[in-house]
Amino acid sequence: MHSKLFLDIGNTNTKWRYQGKYFVVPTVEFTYDKLQKSSVIWASSVIPYSHDLKKNHVNFVQSQHKYKSLVNTYKEPHNLGSDRWLGMIACYEKSMDRSFILLDIGSAITIDIVNKHGIYQGGLIYPGLEKIRLIFDNFPVAYYENINAIGQSTEECWSIGTLSLIVNEINQKIIEFHRQFPDAEIYTTGGGYSNIQKFLNFPNNYYENLVLDGLELFVNNMG
Repeated sequence: MHSKLFLDIGNTNTKWRYQGKYFVVPTVEFTYDKLQKSSVIWASSVIPYSHDLKKNHVNFVQSQHKYKSLVNTYKEPHNLGSDRWLGMIACYEKSMDRSFILLDIGSAITIDIVNKHGIYQGGLIYPGLEKIRLIFDNFPVAYYENINAIGQSTEECWSIGTLSLIVNEINQKIIEFHRQFPDAEIYTTGGGYSNIQKFLNFPNNYYENLVLDGLELFVNNMG
């Protein structure tokens, strides 16, 4: 029986989908042996490919110039992160003939925009919330955050300030981009979504892992 395993190696977590089931482990704990046996493995990775995976003949996907009528406008298409490209493929299939904005909230926060003709317009990359908080690793962090409050301790001030920085920038940019593309669907994904979900000021469609969705679509249609 031919079985495909779809693998997404991220900076923080590694996720994979096998026979409709979803698995996740911290990337620092990930090894090839954790994967189920399958006839073929297709992968996206934001970090250099490990020798362990290379020797096991994993098929790593790189960004292409085109997927159907979705066009990658990078001068060097492979320089667009495969995770971003695959996420766009997933959104493209969900919003045929409509523009869309993809917001991926993880170790890095990315925003990517595609118009109704499937032409990639460009995007932005920010450090994620945890990365920003590591700038001053001597500052403690509180997890009972409220961006409408002001802190009464260094812990609260740092926690609220960093969260506000991320949330306000995302809200401002998404609303700004939506004015330019008023028909755009807004898609969200990424492990950090739950931390800021309640602070977002725009309607959005959340999917747990658009990278894996896009990887599976890419393989089934182009791989």
